[in-house]
Amino acid sequence: MQPGPIGGAHLGSSEELELDFQLSGGPVRDTPRAQLLPVRGVRDHFQLGHVCKLPALGLKTLFVTGVQPCDVIQKHYDEEQCEHIFFGANHSFNPGFNFPEDADEWTPWEDMITEFLKEGYLCSLDIPITLAEAFLESGLIEYDNFIPQLRVPVPYVKQWNYNTMLKIDDKDFKASNPGVWCHSLHDLLDREKFTDWTKYGLDKVIK
Repeated sequence: MQPGPIGGAHLGSSEELELDFQLSGGPVRDTPRAQLLPVRGVRDHFQLGHVCKLPALGLKTLFVTGVQPCDVIQKHYDEEQCEHIFFGANHSFNPGFNFPEDADEWTPWEDMITEFLKEGYLCSLDIPITLAEAFLESGLIEYDNFIPQLRVPVPYVKQWNYNTMLKIDDKDFKASNPGVWCHSLHDLLDREKFTDWTKYGLDKVIK
């Protein structure tokens, strides 16, 4: 059953923000980053496609860059018959992590995403690993239809040798986790989990 329309939480005017929408056969395209609210002149805030190796794999997905008006997101979701919304595309979710000083940077994101979660939409958010602890203070994590994606950059990953390990650590000794988890980096580079960059370039802009 298609979730109902979103009311309220209109975080801006589509005329003021000059938004573009995008259809894609792959996840996201390398476009300029949006910090909080969209920057005038930044293009391709919306894309459509299928996500890479996530729980929503195979679902038609609307990719949203930056904070956008909920009514505009709803319009394109409905028109394109989407099944999933991926927020924070193009590394655009990057608020400060000091509370309460940076709370005003989180609120627009939480308000936007919560509007769709509470209506039953399946939503993902691309979260930089630097915000992993701070994000646990967000109410978004409590929704069963929310998919948090922790983004961990590993530059030049193919240059690390076969013995390389990736450790899921704690912020300090016995601070918050029962221990640590060590994974072979080579094993994590599984072909079944891999999405080639070429899959990110099959985009179609929706005007």
